[in-house]
Amino acid sequence: MNPLSDLLTGSLSAAERIWTAAAPALLLIAYVLIGLAAYAVRTLAFGRFHDEEADGRGLGGLTTARARHFFAWLMRPLWQGLAAAGVPPNAITTLAVGLAAGGGVAIAAGRFALGGWLYVSAGALDYLDGRVARATGQASPSGAALDSVLDRYCESAVLVGLAWYYRESWVLLPCLFALTGSLFVPYVRARGEALGAQMKDVGFMQRAERILVLGLSVALSPILEAVVSPEDPRPPHWIAAAGVTLIALTSHATAFQRLAFLVRSLGGKLPRDDRRALPRAIAVSALATALDFVVVQVLVIGTGAPPPLATGAGCVAGGVVAFTLSRAWAFEAEAGPRTSQAARFVFVSGSSAALNAGGVAVLLLLPAMDDRLAWALTRLVVFATWNYPLLRNHVFPVTPAANDATDEVPLSDPRERDVSRA
Repeated sequence: MNPLSDLLTGSLSAAERIWTAAAPALLLIAYVLIGLAAYAVRTLAFGRFHDEEADGRGLGGLTTARARHFFAWLMRPLWQGLAAAGVPPNAITTLAVGLAAGGGVAIAAGRFALGGWLYVSAGALDYLDGRVARATGQASPSGAALDSVLDRYCESAVLVGLAWYYRESWVLLPCLFALTGSLFVPYVRARGEALGAQMKDVGFMQRAERILVLGLSVALSPILEAVVSPEDPRPPHWIAAAGVTLIALTSHATAFQRLAFLVRSLGGKLPRDDRRALPRAIAVSALATALDFVVVQVLVIGTGAPPPLATGAGCVAGGVVAFTLSRAWAFEAEAGPRTSQAARFVFVSGSSAALNAGGVAVLLLLPAMDDRLAWALTRLVVFATWNYPLLRNHVFPVTPAANDATDEVPLSDPRERDVSRA
């Protein structure tokens, strides 16, 4: 058989699958090690290398400043060669899209090594096109816009390919979350900068990190599968599944990190007591829920009370504890009017119960959904999107007296900016 045909069709032995995944990694490692040795010699001879673009970056991302300078130096011969050859930067950008699209198709067909390395190559081209454009004086707003939009297509192509491969598996859900998260991260930045906020490099899981995590986890996953299940025609590719799950979680965390930074930037000030209120409110909610559960179990199992009656009693007991602790401890609102606070708390509790019941009913429409998981997910979402905002701003709002200068931190405080970028 033709080796190239075998590679494209997947007709490879277990050993050949290992080498098709590992060989590019070994070449990449060799290039980095040789470059690291040359970089060390260069540093001893001429001092530390400084790249202006790397110096201009903020504190976001998972890489360090020294790693960025080394990577810029390592990639320098590549973009300088492309610039010297007169390769148009837009052609490099569009080639990256073609490679990523091919990677997505390969992944959908189950050729993870091929698809992963194509995506890593597309990511490298995404770095090179901007460098070539600036080196040749061809950088322009239109080129930046083209690059930004096509970047979204590159990432989406790979995630869609993964979603297709995992269409009958639980991994489909992380694929979809990773797809939406990878779109929200740049959107929040673009929206913030359009509103005048300085959003440069806010967030820890940015595009470069997502390319490395997703590309390498997909490209290297056939190595494990060739060892664990060499005869499986459709292996689960656990390393790739772990990588896309990590992207799903961290991309949304980064989007929320940027959103929080943006809201604080536009609002101007951040109430200091809100930092204590959120964890305290979570603790109060957990305690009230536990008490609710215990009361229901005691009444149903211990006394034989009807479940509806026991449920109502549990809700009342949990609600009383939640109101008392929220008022006195979580939000420190004992100075407020107790009657109106109690009435508002009843409204929040009642509406929360309806939302929780509806959320569980909706989640149970999914096949094989466990009712306990549905209950936990619904409680989490309702608390984050409804209960806590209402408790903080409606039931126990911060009084003007409490919201004085000692309880607020202006965003101009550099320590606040460092925390938001961590």
